[in-house]
Amino acid sequence: MHTNRKALLLISLGTPDSPNFIDVGKYLSEFLMDSRMIRVPWLLRFILVNLIIVPTRSFSSSKAYKELWTERGSPLKYHIEDLTKKVGAKLSDSHDVYYAMRYKNPSLDSVLAEIYHKRYEEIVLFPIFPQYSSAANGSFLEKAQKIIAQWNVIPRISTIDQFYNRQDFIDAFTKNILKFDLNEFEKIIFSYHGLPMSQLDQVYAEGKCDDRNCHEGVHGDNHYCYKATCYETTKLLIENAKINSEKTITAFQSRLDSGWVKPFSDEVIKKYAQEGVKKILVVSPSFTTDCLETIVEIGSEYQELFEEHGGQRLDYVPSLNSDDNWVECIVNMAREKQ
Repeated sequence: MHTNRKALLLISLGTPDSPNFIDVGKYLSEFLMDSRMIRVPWLLRFILVNLIIVPTRSFSSSKAYKELWTERGSPLKYHIEDLTKKVGAKLSDSHDVYYAMRYKNPSLDSVLAEIYHKRYEEIVLFPIFPQYSSAANGSFLEKAQKIIAQWNVIPRISTIDQFYNRQDFIDAFTKNILKFDLNEFEKIIFSYHGLPMSQLDQVYAEGKCDDRNCHEGVHGDNHYCYKATCYETTKLLIENAKINSEKTITAFQSRLDSGWVKPFSDEVIKKYAQEGVKKILVVSPSFTTDCLETIVEIGSEYQELFEEHGGQRLDYVPSLNSDDNWVECIVNMAREKQ
C-alpha cells in the first residue's frame, strides 16, 4: 500500500505506432470513432470513419507522419516521455508520475491497470491541454473515469481540467515567445486547434457561443467555452510578453469543414501574404507538445502557403515539450491538489 502517496497521470491525445499507412489508419479509426469527436449515431459514425475518412486520409496522413518521425519515433511521444521523467524527479517525495495516450499506446487501459495494482490513495488525472474541450479533455477524463469505475477499490480521484489562465503556464509560453525578436515580424498569429461550432454551443445551457462576445475572452458563463478560453490565453500572452496587440490575431487550424470556429489560420496566412506581409510568427498555445499540427501543418504546410501567395518567412514558436518551466508548472498544479 502506498500510504499518503499519489499517482499523477499525464494524458495526451496519442500518435500512431509507426508512420506506416496501416498504423496511421488504425490510429485515425480509433481517434475518430470517439463519440465526443464525431457526434453522430454509432452506425453512421462507423460508416463515415471506416469507409470514407480513413481510406481517403490514411495515405496522406502517413506521408505527413513520415515527415516528422525521428529515430526516437513520434515527437509527441518522446517529449511526453521526457516530461514524465522530469516531473517524476521533482515529485519523487509525494507522487509517482505516469503518462498515457487517449488513442493508441501506451493506452489508458494498460497504464491504469498498472496504477490499480499499486493501490494508490489518490490519482490525479491531468489532460495536458490548456483550454478545455469536450473532444480532448472531456474525452480523456471520461475514458479514465469509466475504467476506474470498474475497480473493486476506487481511490480518491482529482482532475485538472484546464489551466489556460495560470500565470506559470503563461510565463512558460511567454519565455518561448521571447526567444524570438518580435520586432522582425509584421504579424503574430496565435493559432489554436479548431473545433466545430456545434461543440462550443453545447457548453451552454441556453443560447449559443455566437450569442456571447467570446472573442473578448472569458466572462460570465463562458469559462468552459473553448473559443473564449483561447482568446483569453491570447490576451494574457500579449500582456505578459508586452506585444503590440494591433499586430496580432487569434485563429484556428486543422478544420474539417466550414462549420468550425473561425477565423481559419490558413486563410489568415493567405490573406496576409496577399496584402504584402513578408514575415509572420505563429504561436500555438493549445499545444503543449510539438506534434503533426505544429511541426508539419504550421512549420511546413503554412510556410509553403505563405510563400505561394507572396510571403517570405514564417516561423513558429516551439511548444513547451519538456521545458523546465513547463515542468515546474505541472509540479505546482500537482502539489496544489494536496
